Amino acid sequence: MRKFNTAGICYPELHYMVNITNRLDDIKKKVASGEYITINRGRQYGKTTTLYHLAKRLSNDYVVFSISFERMGKTEFASDNSLAYYFIDSMRLKMRTINNLNDYVKNTIISTIEKYSEKKEINFSFLDEFIPDICEKSGKPVVLIIDEVDSASNYESFIKLLRLLRDKYLNRMDIPTFQSVILAGVYDIKNLKLKVRPDSDHQYNSPWNIAVPFDEDMSLHKDGIEQMLNEYEADHKLGMDTSKMAQLIWDYSSGYPFFVSRLCQLIDTKQLGWNYEGFLKAEKMLLTEKNTLFDDLIKKLEDFPEIKSSLKDILYYGKEYSFNLDIKVINLAAMFNFIKNVNGTVRVFNRTMETRLYNLFTNEEEHKNEMYTHGDTDRNQFVENGVLKMENILERFSLHFNDIYGGKDTEFKEEEGRRFFMLYIKPIINGTGHYYIEAETRDRSRTDMIIDYLGKQYIIEMKIWRGNAYNERGEKQLTEYLDFYHVNKGYMLSFNFNKNKVSGVKTLKFCEKEIVEAVV
Repeated sequence: MRKFNTAGICYPELHYMVNITNRLDDIKKKVASGEYITINRGRQYGKTTTLYHLAKRLSNDYVVFSISFERMGKTEFASDNSLAYYFIDSMRLKMRTINNLNDYVKNTIISTIEKYSEKKEINFSFLDEFIPDICEKSGKPVVLIIDEVDSASNYESFIKLLRLLRDKYLNRMDIPTFQSVILAGVYDIKNLKLKVRPDSDHQYNSPWNIAVPFDEDMSLHKDGIEQMLNEYEADHKLGMDTSKMAQLIWDYSSGYPFFVSRLCQLIDTKQLGWNYEGFLKAEKMLLTEKNTLFDDLIKKLEDFPEIKSSLKDILYYGKEYSFNLDIKVINLAAMFNFIKNVNGTVRVFNRTMETRLYNLFTNEEEHKNEMYTHGDTDRNQFVENGVLKMENILERFSLHFNDIYGGKDTEFKEEEGRRFFMLYIKPIINGTGHYYIEAETRDRSRTDMIIDYLGKQYIIEMKIWRGNAYNERGEKQLTEYLDFYHVNKGYMLSFNFNKNKVSGVKTLKFCEKEIVEAVV
């Protein structure tokens, strides 16, 4: 019986996985054209699985050496000699697993590799001879695949290896060399170059300027997720609506491979149910668990505080950044797959990652923010028979906000008001529900928060008061949003900084919808 997998390579014989045949065929065409390729995607984005199946797909037409730098340590990168030895020895070990060559060719290649690996002192001069020697004796074009090149990111020896491969490529019409070289990792080679140079001498003149841009979409699409769920349903016959579940999974994951597989894995192994309620339980588990991807996210935010600052600006304050990869912070965040391009504007990559970031940012503030303390104190009075008493929440928040921040300057409140509501609501729903901000409607003046609590959704529009006409437009937008979510009741939280405002909570009817509005 197959299962969902989030650890290591996915095999269709053992695991439920989205069909990636089209992706492999596209890469194979680049290899056939003799192109050198870099595949740069965030952690757990399906790179290793793609490379494994690519090597199998290429094996009939090419001799494929697929190696990894994942287990290499400082010793192997410490000198040119040690890296050269590791490179040759990795190919020697790989050659013993290749079975699609006749014995004569295979033995010839193995003996050639061993001739070099048995040298007392191996250096890059040997590699200069080794590569054309192997490529000439292989009988087929040779493809080199190196995974986890990030492990080499701080070592000059790896840059020298890139230069050597580049020189071979430029002279390929005269000297035998690899048909194609494929390097995979999180960082692109230009950033590897940046990391090994001193701070005072950063440059962008990468030695790997021969590689073609790899712009294949490696995210999983809704149709592919549905195909995977159809296979699961055929095996288990649970009566799942695979189309609806696939759409739900995509809505929260935006096709990030790890999130897709992990959500499915949690629903399956924890027997949560393949329906909306079961999905929400899986989402809550995912948001609170410690895993490699979230650990890497937090580490990257610590290593690159400018990314953290930009994400806070986007999530808390509705700041819009143009998606311009010439800007270093945008380029880095996109490379890590923390953000994506939506109509030329930066967006956090998916809803799950966005909620995790909200939780992180609020956790950092919760013990030093009065509003969080009030939410923690008030939380037991807002739930009745499993239903959130949202009117009461808005009313209490309004009182606390006016008490604490009523005398503060207007600019401060406009920037901070929505963040304070997030801090207030978090301890109230923590452990039972979760919230997210609808990215499509977030801007400086308006934010739609959706709270999922025990299977029920509460739609809250948070906005800055810009006058009655603007407010009515907001009410109309909210009713349209309620229609989209098939809900008849919604909530508005208006931050009004007019001195003559009337604070409080009121209920009104608009387009046959009930709207509860709180003005603070």
